[in-house]
Amino acid sequence: MPPNSEYLAIAAKRAEEKKTHVSFPQLVYPSLRDDGLRDPVQWLMGKAMDDGAEGVWRVHDGLYDFEPFLQIHPGGAEWLELTKGTDITEAFESHHLNPAVNKVLEKYYIRKAKTPRNSPFTFKDDGFFRSLKRAVWAELQKTPRHIHKRADTIIDGLFVAFLVSCAISCISKSYWVVMTSYLSASLCLAWLTVAAHNYIHKKTNWRMYLFNFSLWSYRDFRVSHALSHHLYPNTLMDLEISGFEPFVFWLPLKNRFYGKFAIFIELATFGLIFPVNFFKRLILNFLRKDFFLNHYRWHDVLGFLTPVWMWVISGCSFYDAFIMWLWIICTASFIFFNIGSNAAHHHPICFRDGDEVDEVTRDWGLHEVEAVMDRRDINTSFFRVMTFFGHHTLHHLFPTLDHAVLEYMYPVFLQHCEKYRAKFRVTTQFDMVVQQIKLTAKKTPNLLEKSN
Repeated sequence: MPPNSEYLAIAAKRAEEKKTHVSFPQLVYPSLRDDGLRDPVQWLMGKAMDDGAEGVWRVHDGLYDFEPFLQIHPGGAEWLELTKGTDITEAFESHHLNPAVNKVLEKYYIRKAKTPRNSPFTFKDDGFFRSLKRAVWAELQKTPRHIHKRADTIIDGLFVAFLVSCAISCISKSYWVVMTSYLSASLCLAWLTVAAHNYIHKKTNWRMYLFNFSLWSYRDFRVSHALSHHLYPNTLMDLEISGFEPFVFWLPLKNRFYGKFAIFIELATFGLIFPVNFFKRLILNFLRKDFFLNHYRWHDVLGFLTPVWMWVISGCSFYDAFIMWLWIICTASFIFFNIGSNAAHHHPICFRDGDEVDEVTRDWGLHEVEAVMDRRDINTSFFRVMTFFGHHTLHHLFPTLDHAVLEYMYPVFLQHCEKYRAKFRVTTQFDMVVQQIKLTAKKTPNLLEKSN
């Protein structure tokens, strides 16, 4: 590894040329990353161009045809429909804890892939992640079977509170009651959207559709969040990084004169992202052939049931209900993205592409730990866990586990962190907010400490 000063020059050149990743130069720069509207479908198209999956599904170095398995996949056909033509190794490893899944995989094997994997991550049997996964699977057998009902109670309560608050905001004639109920509805919608994320990672279930009351598509979120961000956090393949560029940069870049103003850009734009996501998807119907047929579903209209509910229940004019709903949507968007951007990843000591690494191939689980910062004041309350993306490191490692289960996994997780020297770190929510603001202006990558 060259001295630090040399690495900074090399990293700057790689970032400028955009031919490879900066931290992982053996990987090509992600196709379509900086093109078009940077939407989830485009991300899948770019990934298919780079992954060497040859139109089917790739797991490690094998190609598989899951077409006969689509409709009987226990997690639902949608996961496989979305990922056809891509390498799903990281998703396969992190979504399936039961070792019996490997026997199912063998049934659909075609042949070996022709190209190396387009990923820096490994899954060695004696490595951190697979060792931890075996321990977590054993621990799951001891976990209370109905513990997930804690999460169900919270999200159901938030949904009812959202509907009631929306109705009162249009029924009441008192200014203060209207303002209180409007703010309550906005907060409940933001928290509902965060809580619904717990269910989007799971097999098909009705609570995941509650996400769509934000005007966002849970199907799109499965791509941008579950398949992109979760599997490749803080890398060039993370759509939750590239999707905010060129307005907010969380990766180290020298040529961004307005980095110091990023906090003001965030405050000005976060309230618009829910409706912008809806209109961006709408525009794609005119830009991309068969987009409506391939990517629109019945649940995409769920968000528009809210103003109808407000109009019917209150007896006010539809115009008044619609305007109040727009205020609720935008305020909820502002709250949601302030929660999300300050949740776990945007801290200067978390890994970001551009940082100097000691190995250009690394255990996937160790990378996940190094790209996350947990918050002790969030993790101490299960309500905050559900509404502020709590237990974030464990959730990244095992996304299909219900949030109510994660706290039971800490003993084996901490044991493995100590054994494999994983850099599990904890801070406070306030520190995350402060450091996220600082990070948007940080232009230099993190460097390795050199031993004498």
